[in-house]
Amino acid sequence: MRKKVGFAAAMTLLGLALLSTRYYMVDLPVWHFFGGGGGPDPVTLHLQGEFVESNLGAAEDPAGALTVRMIAQQFVFVPQCIVVPAGVPVRFRITSADAVHKLSFLGTNYGLEAVPGAVSEATFTFAKAGEFKIPCYEFCGAGHYAMRGQLEVVARDQFATLPPGERRSCEPR
Repeated sequence: MRKKVGFAAAMTLLGLALLSTRYYMVDLPVWHFFGGGGGPDPVTLHLQGEFVESNLGAAEDPAGALTVRMIAQQFVFVPQCIVVPAGVPVRFRITSADAVHKLSFLGTNYGLEAVPGAVSEATFTFAKAGEFKIPCYEFCGAGHYAMRGQLEVVARDQFATLPPGERRSCEPR
């Protein structure tokens, strides 16, 4: 009987140790469930606050700084395509509506993780114009393989002439 209790205790500790290595998938959601953190509510992301749908994409503030806001959700990035200027620091702010996702800009060393209930932020500068595919690099379910986005980097003068609505679309101009 004593060996069985010891074995059960060892398996419980091993299970807890494995779960603790998955911070974004276990610890953070549990922390938010019990009232920790002050991040956005994944259920109401599109309805209120910073990540309301009309506020997504690339936006310039009065001081001229550029911020891109995105939501990752199974199995799409919203907006799916973003236009930014070359040679300008771009602050990315991203969150998730459902699971942990990781966006990466192919051809660069840039990447950012989207976590439900938290806002991830990073600033990247893309030196020259071009197109960068954005795949999800964190397995997020059966449709993970199709989760793709695109970043289009254009010349500064071309970006300045784009209306705000066209900064969220890679439609031909």
